[in-house]
This record gives sequence, structure tokens and C-alpha cells, in this order.
Amino acid sequence: MSKYNIETVHPHVMPDLSDWPVYNLSEDRRQFIEDLEENTLEEILENPTDKVSEIISETMYLERIRIKEEPWKVDPPNEKQFWRRIKKSLVKDSLDQPREKAAKNNEELLRQIIHRYSEEIVGTFRISTFLFARRFLTFFFNRLFQAKQRGFFRYGGARRRLYEKINVYGEVEKLRELFKKGSIVVVPTHHSNLDSIMIGYALDAVVGIPSFSYGAGLNLYNSGYAAYFMNRIGAYRVDRRKKNPIYLKVLKINSRLLIERGVNSIFFPGGTRSRSGALEDKVKLGLVGTTIEAQRNLLQSGSDKKVFIFPLILSYPFVLEGAQLINQHLKKSGKERYIEEKDNSYKPFKVLQFIWKILAEGTEITLSIGQPMDVMGNPVDINGDSFDKYGNQLDIADYFKLNGKVNKNRQREQQYTTELGNAIVDRYFKDNIVLSSHLVAFAAFNLLKKENPRLDLYGILRLPEEDYRFSETNLHCVTGQILERLREMTSEGEIKLSKILEQEETDTIIRDGIKQLGAFHVVKPLRLKKGKILSDSFQLLYFYHNRLEHYGLDKAFQISPAQLLKADLALQED
Repeated sequence: MSKYNIETVHPHVMPDLSDWPVYNLSEDRRQFIEDLEENTLEEILENPTDKVSEIISETMYLERIRIKEEPWKVDPPNEKQFWRRIKKSLVKDSLDQPREKAAKNNEELLRQIIHRYSEEIVGTFRISTFLFARRFLTFFFNRLFQAKQRGFFRYGGARRRLYEKINVYGEVEKLRELFKKGSIVVVPTHHSNLDSIMIGYALDAVVGIPSFSYGAGLNLYNSGYAAYFMNRIGAYRVDRRKKNPIYLKVLKINSRLLIERGVNSIFFPGGTRSRSGALEDKVKLGLVGTTIEAQRNLLQSGSDKKVFIFPLILSYPFVLEGAQLINQHLKKSGKERYIEEKDNSYKPFKVLQFIWKILAEGTEITLSIGQPMDVMGNPVDINGDSFDKYGNQLDIADYFKLNGKVNKNRQREQQYTTELGNAIVDRYFKDNIVLSSHLVAFAAFNLLKKENPRLDLYGILRLPEEDYRFSETNLHCVTGQILERLREMTSEGEIKLSKILEQEETDTIIRDGIKQLGAFHVVKPLRLKKGKILSDSFQLLYFYHNRLEHYGLDKAFQISPAQLLKADLALQED
């Protein structure tokens, strides 16, 4: 498993930013929007006239509800008037009998709606803004680190930088080479609001790949400063309040056209942050399907360019929003037994505190760039050639042909999309790198379950933490057995381990895992106090435990009732 850190930071594959695909797209923004509008209009008008009328009517209805119930400062001031005009025209059309006139009116209404959405969604990329943001982030992170070490404005000596704290593992060389041969789509796991920043910084500063196009939540544009930068660094805007069919169609075709134009893209196929803390075991297929549509369109146009999918697994030793995320998950799964807390984790002070801990403590961020694949989920080599599971080379065009000709087949491509989604999830689990905090939290929570066999999950989470301490002997036993199984799985290609799990003894791993889990949260999942292992929050412990769910590791250890009884007696004596 190769590691790329400060000594192996790569030069950019395109040193001149004016050559970057995302910049060229921005320079051609007007033409791109026209293409987006025409493609969207064409696809919707493939439906019968009555169906198109229903689509417009549903969109209008949902938008009027959104405007009333969820207004945002970033919303255009004329929204009510716009949708009032659409409604008036739609009602007028319903009174007119000729189908030809209804179809013409539908097309005109669609053009207005699609144009409004296209202008809102498509972003821009300004080289000067990007360079300023890069310099500012580097300066800010470096000064923040220096503040902990030798005073905020003190210089001199060896200066460690942010990318010393970012460990990038996996298929870095393939990512760099395949960027030159086709369109790159990175599909990361999603655990924190900081994921986009960390991924973008790592791919730029460490891997040396041009800036990606990615979807940024429209809520970020409520702030004037944030809106200024987001509008100019290649992000396209995504309004998650809008669930209507026309808006979703524009978003999907925007993604497809970006890929066809060779703009490297990032989107989170899980759709949102993992509330439970577990790796995504299923993905939303909407944007995933656009990679398949883009590949088919490229083939139909006579292009030999391929679309390459790179799963990316991002791991923090602790998660900025961990307490709020697990609360939201438990509220949903436990219904009335849990009350959701307000999420304050993205407030400036909390973000600052999080980054401070990452930079100043012995903690690191880990990115695992997974095995690349084509849009069928087949692995590809550094030359971009596809291979089946037996090692036979494949021609991607064969998947899209009927009677020797590439053609469009929605049902077939829906099946391909499902298979690609499954392949991405499979790589998430195989290319996941286990940190000491993941292992120790998993072992500790399973030990807690073993010691309370009559309680369900919610019963365990209601146990008073102040009355409980973990048996160091039992935790060592369980952790050691799970570690042994993880090392076996690593040799079988089923998972990956961080350096400390590969090389260190169980005692060292436990101490490091407890340290990492206790580094950030005020209420700590695990902590050491006078030689005792305690937890301030079984909920947070459960959150970090979930990272290793779905691997079957709960069957990887055995602990006897006698050991549990001995631990219980020791607790009573204590």
C-alpha cells in the first residue's frame, strides 16, 4: 500500500491553470448553458403532451410550497412572481383544446423554467480567485499549526504544513495518468461538512490534479463571502429543497455534460453525510447513472475517451459533527426515544477547533483512493484498459451495442447503473483504511454489548456511563482477536489497515485509539483516567464503532462468561 506524504507531493499534471478543463468550461459558460437547456428540453419533451403538462404542474406546485415554507436569503426576489406567471399560463393552456397549442405552450414554459434553473446551477471558475483561496488556506492552516508550536506569528525552524497531516494512499499514479486519457469522476464517502474542502485540498496540493467540478449546497451561498468564492472556484449550485422533476433533470444532465466535456467531477453517491458513522452500503443512483449516459454519448459521437470512476474513502480519527450525526440517526431509528439536538458543528469556532486538533495533535486525515473502474464497474489499468474478473481485456463499447451499433437503451442502462453502484460500494469496503480509533471503538462497544446481553441497542445506550469502566484485560483480548482477523482480511484484499495497525502491538494500538477518540470531543467516547478506561458517551462510542459494521467482525472474537464475570466483580470492588 503506497503512501504519498510531504516527501512525495506531486507536481501538477497541468501546471498552467488556463489549460484546466474546469476553467475552459467557465470560459464557455454561455454555450454550456445553451447545451444544458436544449438537452434537458429534448429529454422532457420525449414524454407525451399530457405527461409534460403533469411534470410542469408538479414542479410549479412543489416550488410554490418551497417558497412559502422554506425561504432562503439567497433566493431570487422575483420567485413568487415567476411561478405565478407559470401557473397563469398553465391554467390558460388547460382551457385551450388543440393539442398542438398545448404542446407549444408546454415547450415555452419548459424553456423558461429550465433556463432559470440552468443559470442558477452552472458556476464559474476564476483563476485569480482560486489562487487566492489556495494561498489563503495554506497560510491559514500553516499559521494555525505554528501557533500551537511556537506562537502564531513566529517564523523560523522547520515548518510543517497541512499536507503533512494528509495521508493519501492507493491509486495515486493511476489517477494522475488516467486524467490524461479520459474523464475522471471521484465518488467519495461522506462523513463531514469538511469533506469537500479536505478532498479538494488533497487532490490539488498532494496528488496534483486540476480542480474538480462539484455540487455545493445552495445554503452555503446565504453568506456573501462564501457565495463570492463558491461562485468562482468551479462549484455548481445544488438546492436540496428542490425535489421537482424538472430541477432534478437539469442537475442530472448538467453532471452528464460535465463528464462528456472532460471536466473531472466529484459527487457523493451516498447523497448526504453518514448519520450513523458507517460506510455507505448503498448509494443513490441518479448521478451515478449520468456516468453511464456520458460514456454512451461519447461512444455514439465516435470518441474513444473513457469515463473512469475512482472511489475515495475519507477517514478522520474524529468527526467534526459526530455527536449531532449520531443523535439524528438514533432519533430516526429510535423514534420518540431520542430528541434531535441542534447541529452547531459547522459554526466557525467549532470548525477552527476541529482543524486546530488535526494540525496540533498527533492526528492525521487519511484518504484512500480506491481501485479505478470503468462505468460497468470493471477494473482498469494505468493505460485505461478494462478487464473482467478473470483478467480478460474488454471493449467498453460492446456493452452499448445492438446489432453492432451503439444505441440508447434506458432499461439496459438502469441495470448497468445498479451494477456500478454495487461495484462502488464493494470498493468502499475493500479500500477502507482502518484507523486505531475505529478498531478500539468497535472492540469497546462490542464488549459493552457482551456484558449486557439482555439489553437491546437502545437499552445499552441508556446505561449510566459514570457507573461503568471497561476491563483493560477484556478490551485487550477483544481488540487483539479483531485485529488478527483484520490482518487476515487485509491479506485477502478485503480491507486495508493504517500503519499503526500493521506494525504495532495491541497495547500500543489501544492507547493510540483512546487518545484519538478523546482528542476533540468535550464528551469523550473513550478516555483514560488513572489507568481506568472510561466513556462519557456510549452514543459517540457507538458512532465510531459503526465504521466497521457490515464486515462480520462481531464473530471474530470470543470472550468467556468467566472473563465477563471477573470484570464485573472487579468493577464492583472498584
